[in-house]
Amino acid sequence: MSDPRLLPVLRVRGSHREVGQQIGESCAAAIRAVVEFGPGSVPRDGRTMAEQLALAAEYREFTAQRLPYLVDELDGVAEAAGVDPVHVFAASIEEIWSSDDGPAAAARGSAFGAERGRCSDLVAGPPATEGGALLVAHNNDLDAKVEPGLGAIDWNVDGEPRMFTIGTGPWVSVGWNAAGIALSGNELAPNDNRIGIPRLLLVREQLRHTTVAGATAAALHPNRASAYNTIFADRDGVVVNIEGSATDSTTTTLSGAGTLAHTNHYVCESMLGYEDDHAYAELSAIRLRRGTDLLDEASAGPGSITRERLIAMLSDHENSPDSLCRHPTPERSTKTVFWCVTDVTAGVITFGRGNPCESVPQLFEF
Repeated sequence: MSDPRLLPVLRVRGSHREVGQQIGESCAAAIRAVVEFGPGSVPRDGRTMAEQLALAAEYREFTAQRLPYLVDELDGVAEAAGVDPVHVFAASIEEIWSSDDGPAAAARGSAFGAERGRCSDLVAGPPATEGGALLVAHNNDLDAKVEPGLGAIDWNVDGEPRMFTIGTGPWVSVGWNAAGIALSGNELAPNDNRIGIPRLLLVREQLRHTTVAGATAAALHPNRASAYNTIFADRDGVVVNIEGSATDSTTTTLSGAGTLAHTNHYVCESMLGYEDDHAYAELSAIRLRRGTDLLDEASAGPGSITRERLIAMLSDHENSPDSLCRHPTPERSTKTVFWCVTDVTAGVITFGRGNPCESVPQLFEF
């Protein structure tokens, strides 16, 4: 019997269709829970569920014409899990689901909305880190009901670099590949969404690339439906932070002290006009300020930030419930459902299920 304290690790191998089938078979229960859209599921813009699925079919056809392997892979997932392929694709389109927060969001039949994808990222490199390492730390905050369905996947897909990801079934939250690229980031609420390739699926596309430049181009695919704040780092010390929307983007990198923090709102001046959730941006800013303060304090002494120190930062409870390490409250079901700290230089990933303050660390190394 598997240890319930640990994230399960699934190893898949073969063609896109074959790995999709392996994921669908292994993660069937979690996939069904996501795609069984009940009465509480809330489409954006007042659509009926029938209209929502028809719109999802448009996104699916759009994507199939431009990145057909993505649809082939997801169709394999649907086939093995015994669910409708359009439902699986609809579950991949965050852009078409309501983003209202509060108890209603937690009660939905789908895993979408503001309770999904709220994350904190802390990055440290030279001169702040011990030994000049490049370290990327991430807390992933979701509705507490999502945590049991989470897992890691070791992907060995024909013609692609080996990948390791954490998420729900085929849906990737963070990932790494054997070319030395680490992918992290956090959800934004852009106001210029459009029919296109869903941003959640573009995460899968980004990990196929062997350079940060190639991954960045994939994140900013001209046919994207929208975008996240995406962080790429590689073993050569390159760090790119991309604040994106459907139609615009800007990039930043480490500060002169060797640090970077980002949460779930736009902070770059040129992107502020794309913010579509100003109320949540104020809450996100609480975590950003705390993360920035912790990094500034630690980097005051050059060479002082280590993996252990970043895990301690991820475990910080200051400003609860809007803390870096988030626990559910009677008013909010959001919690930190997994965390990870990557030594990008060494290619070693430390990760764990649940809150970093109380979980069992696991390791993956390419």
